[in-house]
Amino acid sequence: MSGWACGIAGCDATFDAVEETVVHQTLDHDGHECRVCGAVVPEGYFAIRHALDEHTRAEFVRAYDADADAVRERERVRAAVEAEADLDAVRARVDADR
Repeated sequence: MSGWACGIAGCDATFDAVEETVVHQTLDHDGHECRVCGAVVPEGYFAIRHALDEHTRAEFVRAYDADADAVRERERVRAAVEAEADLDAVRARVDADR
């Protein structure tokens, strides 16, 4: 059984490594347009990171009609990815595949 699921609605892809999951989200899915600022960022982990780094929790909640549980879930996903992923390797792989 694979340890990492894509997590993007409608996608049931799973992967053994978190890096493969983030690369998949970045390369195999359309970009995500941020509802707060309009920036287009890769879907999945990078969209979560953008929302948490660039905007306040209140901005996220208002723009996405979310609640505190949704924010905490995204914070949990981000922490899990960053605890295990070699993000420099992800960036290098994405850059090489583009």
